[in-house]
Amino acid sequence: MSETGTASERTRHAGALFSGLGPRYDRMGTILSFGQDARWRRFLASRLGSNRPLVLDVATGTGLVAQAIVDAGVGRVLGLDRSEPMLRSGSNRAAFANVLGRAEALPFPDATFDALTVTYLLRYVDDPGATLRELARVVRPGGVVASLEFGVPPSSVWRAAWWAYTRWAMPVIGGFDSREWREVGRFLGPSIEDFWRRYPMAEQQRLWAAAGLAPVRVRRMSLGGGVVMWAVRA
Repeated sequence: MSETGTASERTRHAGALFSGLGPRYDRMGTILSFGQDARWRRFLASRLGSNRPLVLDVATGTGLVAQAIVDAGVGRVLGLDRSEPMLRSGSNRAAFANVLGRAEALPFPDATFDALTVTYLLRYVDDPGATLRELARVVRPGGVVASLEFGVPPSSVWRAAWWAYTRWAMPVIGGFDSREWREVGRFLGPSIEDFWRRYPMAEQQRLWAAAGLAPVRVRRMSLGGGVVMWAVRA
């Protein structure tokens, strides 16, 4: 299934940055997060509850969240991503099918899925509120929408440590792997910080509620380095 619509400069930049990372994405994600990313994904999957026959995993990438959903026995998973190299990654085998598509214009009818997950996406779209409304559109009433994003620690002490790590250490660690991962290391910290400056927690919760997702629950993980949000489709 081909993409529809026109990607913005923000989305094109992110797609170009990550397109060649599929074969090493899982390993480097574990290294850069000190192994916390797997715990975040398991918690994300646990928010869906049980008996969700059909789950859509948006921005599925190499399928790590899809695998967590399958391992938790939640239901069958359909993966969607705008990056064909990511979908073709050798580790992407958990979903029963994967399709190319954009979260801003999902190629599915209303109320198709029993639950939906989305990971590390909203930083890359021009209108997070409109994207949340589109995600909610394809979920049946009573279904759960859950997201995982990188966060900025709320504690001033840990925020300073986070800033030093993302600005200095991550590019160095990434550079040991490749030039591409060094660029990702340089990109992530400013991207995460800019997103939370523009959309602090209260504003994100407002956007979720405006999309018909309530009540909005939040769990900050690993001192705030990861943030899981979830809500029910009204």
